[in-house]
Amino acid sequence: MQTVSLHDIEAARRRIADRIVPTPTVSSPSLSERFGVPVHLKLEQRQTTGSFKLRGASNAVASLSRQEKARGVVAASTGNHGRALAHAARLEGIRAVICMSRLVPANKVEEIRRLGAEIRIVGNSQDDAQIEVDRLVAQEGLAVVPPFDDPAIIAGQGTLGLEIVEGVPDVATVLVPLSGGGLAAGVAAAVKGLKPSAKIIGISMERGAAMKASLDAGRPVQVEEMPTLADSLGGGVGLDNRLTFAMCRDLLDDVVLLSEAEIAAGIVHAYEQEREIVEGAGAVGIAALLAGEVEPFGPTVLILSGRNIDMGLHRNILCGSAEAERVA
Repeated sequence: MQTVSLHDIEAARRRIADRIVPTPTVSSPSLSERFGVPVHLKLEQRQTTGSFKLRGASNAVASLSRQEKARGVVAASTGNHGRALAHAARLEGIRAVICMSRLVPANKVEEIRRLGAEIRIVGNSQDDAQIEVDRLVAQEGLAVVPPFDDPAIIAGQGTLGLEIVEGVPDVATVLVPLSGGGLAAGVAAAVKGLKPSAKIIGISMERGAAMKASLDAGRPVQVEEMPTLADSLGGGVGLDNRLTFAMCRDLLDDVVLLSEAEIAAGIVHAYEQEREIVEGAGAVGIAALLAGEVEPFGPTVLILSGRNIDMGLHRNILCGSAEAERVA
């Protein structure tokens, strides 16, 4: 079985060192006091493009051949991968086409367009967007940069795990947002490669958690995509998944799902107690603790994976009208 090793992740770190910023890992006094163990926040929402996705996209683009770069790149995205790939492609001076469904929030679409990428809005799911990706690969010869199920993407995301262990050498538990599994697989491979005793828990939403459904079924399955505050965690895992399903199955110690109200509470806590603006996917670690879905064991790290939330939505959440405004 193909996998991504600690060696691959360390190589990715060297490759993207001048393309990303190492993000802080800071203590959360409020959560540490509440749960009786040291709780730390990995502030990945402060990454250049506002999410962890820049790590994987940068590693994937840097790994392309000269001929592939000349043809340009294409990807399906729920928003943050597209933004990261558009940024990485612009640095290289190459063409980028990002295919997205109608469920991707407008603020994310506009930011991708601002970075110079071409936009294709197709259908109501990431699977629909992937059909357009496949067409562009076949007809125009673009190089596909998958959002998660790719060794270069996983290795790039895994560099975040290296920073976690450096920031919290005695880390015992890591809560990682879980969608297609690129981040979870990479972080788990890195952290467990350095700290085999550490527990890695994937956190997703109740509304359309494809990896959880696939893990429960023992194979990749399709799940209907639905509007959710954690829109970055939408999308399927791919029925022909080559890497992330098996890695998440083998490396994650648990997966928990959250309601929309619980995710909203995580966003509110991040802002009011931690003074951080995060999107729904970035708040799920905090939300899982507050909801009692995870009992932290030893020094715990929560990955705040992104900040690319529509600020009107953010204001509505702080005012208590989150679910009505976003998922009605």
